[in-house]
Amino acid sequence: QVQLVESGGGLVQPGGSLRLSCTASGFTLDYYAIGWFRQAPGKEREGVSCISLSDGSTYYINSIRGRFTISRDNAKNTIYLQMDSLNAEDTAVYYCARAWGCADFSLPHNFGSWGQGTQVTVSS
Repeated sequence: QVQLVESGGGLVQPGGSLRLSCTASGFTLDYYAIGWFRQAPGKEREGVSCISLSDGSTYYINSIRGRFTISRDNAKNTIYLQMDSLNAEDTAVYYCARAWGCADFSLPHNFGSWGQGTQVTVSS
């Protein structure tokens, strides 16, 4: 059974850091790309980062570039999203999902096998 499970969300102060995890099971990561998405209250879901697991290429949207880092732990079948210098605009539910590649990763409809999401709240 294909499954993606997110974890690592929580409450953090502005300027703080969190590391989100996306643990995969039921399929071989090497053939796919994994994207991280977020959805804030009243807003549409948006793609923020993607990693192509066939060649390790990584992609970011402009608003998080330099603050967020996507990476992989092969042994744990897990994709991470390290989030630094967080601000209130980063508050959202964060999801991971898979696709065949990172092309147009900002478009959620290109991805499937969505996890349940993990809440990130940035507030003082």
